[in-house]
Amino acid sequence: MPLQHLLIVYLIGILIVLLPAYGLSKLFVKAGVPGWKAYVPFYNTWVMQELAHRPKHWVFWQFIPVVGWFISPGIFIEFAKLFGRFSLREHTAAALFGVVYFPWLANRKNLKLIGPEAVKKHKKKGWREWVDAAIFAVVAATLIRTFVFEAYTIPSGSMEKTLLVKDFLFVSKLSYGPRIPNTPLSVPFVHNYMPIGNGKSYSELIKLPYIRWFASAPKRGDVVVFNVPVGDSVIHLPDFESRDPYEDISRRARMGSATDQAIIADPDQYPLVVHPVDKTDNYIKRCVAVSGDVLQVVNGDVYVNGQKQQVPTYSARPYLVTMKPSMSLSDESLADMGIKIYNSSGRATDFDNFAVNDSSNVNHYMINMTEGELQTLSASGLTSDIKPLLETAPNPIVYFPYSKLHPWSLDNYGPIWIPKKGASINLNDSTYATYERAIRVYEHNDFYKMGNTFYVNGQPATSYTFKMDYYWMMGDNRHGSQDSRYWGFVPEDRIVGKAWMIWFSWDGGPPWKRFFNIVR
Repeated sequence: MPLQHLLIVYLIGILIVLLPAYGLSKLFVKAGVPGWKAYVPFYNTWVMQELAHRPKHWVFWQFIPVVGWFISPGIFIEFAKLFGRFSLREHTAAALFGVVYFPWLANRKNLKLIGPEAVKKHKKKGWREWVDAAIFAVVAATLIRTFVFEAYTIPSGSMEKTLLVKDFLFVSKLSYGPRIPNTPLSVPFVHNYMPIGNGKSYSELIKLPYIRWFASAPKRGDVVVFNVPVGDSVIHLPDFESRDPYEDISRRARMGSATDQAIIADPDQYPLVVHPVDKTDNYIKRCVAVSGDVLQVVNGDVYVNGQKQQVPTYSARPYLVTMKPSMSLSDESLADMGIKIYNSSGRATDFDNFAVNDSSNVNHYMINMTEGELQTLSASGLTSDIKPLLETAPNPIVYFPYSKLHPWSLDNYGPIWIPKKGASINLNDSTYATYERAIRVYEHNDFYKMGNTFYVNGQPATSYTFKMDYYWMMGDNRHGSQDSRYWGFVPEDRIVGKAWMIWFSWDGGPPWKRFFNIVR
């Protein structure tokens, strides 16, 4: 953790115990303690614990980063009880609004110190026991979810056959360092929209800058959960969101698409929502290139810095399979060979009768297979030819960076350099097309081209030095994945965590062999 971040954490902790000092000082006097002690951070909470006959080790817990912020309000509540305050309303005020609550309490007429023995004799009502337990559980779970690990569900088939739809994962926040929420005022356990009412689940009244403690960079081959970069601006309707982000709609509209122009012109029917970084949709992909790497895809194979990369064990690719005469395949026959086909709702088709030549009675199929499944089918004796089914036609309208200067396709892509913090690029038409969004949106610069001159924050520029590290993410299901080939780089501030373990799965029933598997 950088020193400045640690100082900010403890500054917040000091303010929490210091801001109520004025009211606490008056209450200290009523309790027979010199008022000046209320103005000494953390010594004041020591005194409160001493007066309440509560464990003094709570004071030391206040020095645990972030956790301490939740301990101090608990000490305030125990102190308020010494003056006969037991209602949920007053405990909430003591915990959250101590700066105004304690002066108000100190000025109450007939306020009496009842002491710790009377506090022990007080019995909570049954419903209060449940409420207090629920609050504790929510606070504890929120801290774990933010700083340790989070549960995540696979929503699509982009990582098949490594991860399946309805796999339930634990995502480690510690692997790359916990990221402090940009929007701390949000409903617990809800991401960006409320399940009821469908409104935003967070408030931007308080917005924090990007802070990551104990930062560690993702490595090539890691399966990473991140906030999809183009998910910051979306049409808030089921068929849009991050699947068809506003950036794509806007680009197609500029190119003359009447449908997309109509969407932009009708914000009442197509409401635009702009999310902060930590509230954009979560995606899960494999990191195939890190900052400073040069990535290229050649005939479906990934090359990094000129070296061909090993294909992940369960990474699936489509193949055109030509059968021997009179031979055929089905879902069942493939399953008998150990080749699993996923064609359910929400998944790309893994098995199709591609074409049938009636004159020669030869069947052709498209099958989405891993390397291991390819070898199994090849050894079956049923096929006469198997070759990769590649997309080679350039499509600069669909694939990043959407420029005729980069006529790339799904299976022949790049080369492209992944930005690295502190590294510089020369600005020209090619680099402008590739890095414009990263410089302008992710790194918050006023960046544009006028004539033949490039401007960064109003000043002419011939080069640019990046402020963050970036990563290139691709799904293991290479033809069924909306990934960096479609929307580009993932900045470091979008990284959520590393996929760690499958703790539950469902595929028409529980596939027990997948339970508690480590994600590789």
